[in-house]
Amino acid sequence: MITRILAGVSLAAVLTAPALAQEWLQNLLEMQQGAGDSMEFLENVKIDLFPDEVYVFTPKGRIMVMPRGATVVDFAYAIHSDVGNNCVAARIDRRLAPLRTPLYSGQTVEIITAPGARPNPSWLNFVVTGKARANIRGYLKQLQSREAEGLGRRLLDKELANFGLDLDGLSPELLAQYLSDAGGVDDLSGLLRQIGLGNRLPRMVARSLAGEDSNDQRCEKAPAAGTLAILGTEGMVVNYGKCCRPIPGDPIVGLFSAGKGLVVHRQGCRNLGDFQRHGHNWLEVEWDEDTEVELPTEIRVDVGNQRGVLATVAAAIAEMGCNIENVSSHERDGMSSTIGFLVNVHGRRHLASIIRRLRALGPVLRIVRVSH
Repeated sequence: MITRILAGVSLAAVLTAPALAQEWLQNLLEMQQGAGDSMEFLENVKIDLFPDEVYVFTPKGRIMVMPRGATVVDFAYAIHSDVGNNCVAARIDRRLAPLRTPLYSGQTVEIITAPGARPNPSWLNFVVTGKARANIRGYLKQLQSREAEGLGRRLLDKELANFGLDLDGLSPELLAQYLSDAGGVDDLSGLLRQIGLGNRLPRMVARSLAGEDSNDQRCEKAPAAGTLAILGTEGMVVNYGKCCRPIPGDPIVGLFSAGKGLVVHRQGCRNLGDFQRHGHNWLEVEWDEDTEVELPTEIRVDVGNQRGVLATVAAAIAEMGCNIENVSSHERDGMSSTIGFLVNVHGRRHLASIIRRLRALGPVLRIVRVSH
C-alpha cells in the first residue's frame, strides 16, 4: 500500500517542477530514516507532505486526489455523476462503510450502487466538494419539479371535476388563452409545477379555465373540491407538519405553502390558526387506503427511576419493528423521569400496538403522544 501511495504522490510532485520533486524526495528520505515503522512513515507522508489532500484508489488502482475531509459521496461524484446519484454504500479496504465516512490516504474505495437509489438532501450536510454539492442540488431540483408537476395535475383535476371538466379534455385553445392571460408561465407543465409548489391555487385556476370570474361572489358558492388522497410517495412537494406529526390514520388537512407545495397537518393542530377560515388556502385530504409510508411521531413516556429503564423501553419499541430517530430525557423528581422518543411508525394502528407494549412494562407510568 505504501508503494502505491508514494507512486501517486511522487507523480503529483514531479509534474510541478524538478526542484519541488528533489525537495520532495529529500523530505521522503528524512522521514523514512526517522520513522519507527512503516505505519508511522505512512502517517508522516500523509500529514506532513500533503496536509490538504488525500490520495485514494479505485478497485482498479486509479489514483483519485480528494480534498481533506472528503467523504464516500464526494468520491462517488468524482468518478461520475451517475455513480454519485445511485450510490448507497461503499467498501473501504473491502469493509462496508456508510456514505458519510471520511476518506484517508491509501484507502481503496469501491462504490456500491443501486438502480433505484437517488440523492438524499441530507448529503448536503457532509459533502465538501463543489462537484458533489452541485450535482446533488441539481438532481433534487429536477426531482422536485417532476413531483410538483404530478401533484399539480392531481390537484387541478380535482378542482376541474367540480365543473364537469378534466385536464385532458380541455381544448388547446382554452389552455393557450389562459396561459397568455395568466402570465408568468410558458406552458402547461410550468403551470402544473406552480400549482404543485403552492405558487398558484388550483381552485382559482380551475375557475378561470371553467369561465368563472374568481372575483364573483357566486364563485364562493361553487362546490368544494373532492378529497385528495395522500399516497405518501409524492416526494418533496408534500410535507408533513413537524408541529403535529401526522401519521396514516389521523384525520388530516392540507395547507398550501408557497414554494413548498402541500403541507399536511392533523385536524385540530394548534398551529392551523386562521388558515382554515380562508377556504382558498386549504384542501380536504385523506390518507390513501394503500398508503405504506413510514412517518415520525413523538411520544412521551413517564417512567420510574431505576437502573436500565431507558434500555428496557427502547428495546420494547425496537421489538415492535419501530426505528427510534431521537431520544431525550429529563428527571421530573427523585422518583420518576420523562423520556421523549421520536419514532417512525406505519400509522395509528402501529403506534397503538407500541403503546400497548410499553404499558405492559413495569417501570412505565404514563404514555402520551406529543403535539406541539
